Amino acid sequence: MDNMKRRILSAAAAAAVAGLLGLGGANAQDAIKVGVVGPKTGPLAGGAAITHFPNFRLWQKLVNDRGGLKLKTGQRKIELIEYDDRTQPPETIKAVERLVNVDKADLIMPVYGTGFNLAVAPIFAKYNYPLLGQAFVTDQGPELIKRYPNLFIFQGSTQQFARDAANTLKKLRDEGKIGNKVAIVNVADAFGIELANAGRPIFEKAGFQIVYDKSYPLGTQDLSPVVKAAKAANPDAFVAWSYPPDTMALLEVAKVEGLNVKAYYSAVATAFQGFYGKYGQLAENVLGAGGYEDTPAIRNYMKIHKEVTGVDADYWGSVMYGSLLQVLEQSIETVGAIDKQAIIDHMKKNTFKTYAGEMDVRNQQMKNVWTVGQWQNGFFHAVAGEGYTNFKPVKVKDNW
Repeated sequence: MDNMKRRILSAAAAAAVAGLLGLGGANAQDAIKVGVVGPKTGPLAGGAAITHFPNFRLWQKLVNDRGGLKLKTGQRKIELIEYDDRTQPPETIKAVERLVNVDKADLIMPVYGTGFNLAVAPIFAKYNYPLLGQAFVTDQGPELIKRYPNLFIFQGSTQQFARDAANTLKKLRDEGKIGNKVAIVNVADAFGIELANAGRPIFEKAGFQIVYDKSYPLGTQDLSPVVKAAKAANPDAFVAWSYPPDTMALLEVAKVEGLNVKAYYSAVATAFQGFYGKYGQLAENVLGAGGYEDTPAIRNYMKIHKEVTGVDADYWGSVMYGSLLQVLEQSIETVGAIDKQAIIDHMKKNTFKTYAGEMDVRNQQMKNVWTVGQWQNGFFHAVAGEGYTNFKPVKVKDNW
């Protein structure tokens, strides 16, 4: 068997798996084939195991438990076909092409990571699959949605994330709680490079002095030289446009090296419950990308996410993945068929009720996004964003 692929429903084990997942007795030929590509190995595998794959498995379980998606021809259950792209864009491209040409997937889910979604966007467009990008933070949105009428971006832009991070620190500075010197580091891939490039002029315009500015390769194992150099610049705040492996390592290195800044921000994975679980009180008042408003709907999604998948949902991507799947599901059931163009057209003309509130992607890019969160008493509260107003006041980090 191809070791890249894991069919959630295999012909040989359909009955056993159906019993475990509550999928009933749907025949494989009747199932809606849904492709899921992401890293199960490589540097981004840890992040995808939390933010990416579990949401599709949960969606499959919820849909199949109620009999399947409601189409004009009757209900049809979902079969997931998963591929490991090994954190390598060429493998992502191969996997998506295989889903199209070999597996004949009815739908293909967004892939994991900004550069990876950019890499496969032309394939989705060529075959007119709706691409609902979530792990996809880019300033190229306006250009991309003109080029790809099938693309919907369920995330903010690099400008939004950088601007709101800078404004969060500016508020602390204007209140006299921190100084104006900031150290900035970034992972050297599409996500980190875009944010670093967008952030420099934004921080400077906000009156900050960038005293250290350094990138590091994706997969860097030892980040102590980066943190030592940042500390030597004597910053008041530290900002890392980071991916999960480095986010999880940087705080520990900062503690060891004595980088006792009053404002500490790291990007992807700061919102992971495992981040707070690992660091406890050290994580308290750490800022990062994402955050949620504390609502019953969000808490309920996080609860069933854990119960069904065994994985703790994060406080940035998980609920947004769950919500974009609600948008897709509502569109499919309104159209009444797996008609890709009709689904795309429906999404462009309607708004949707979701776990994250009302979602509007009529212009192909979501208007409401939470951009900055902060760990406060074990919940990663949204402290900044676009289109929302109920934010928690930001606090200084004084518990090193």
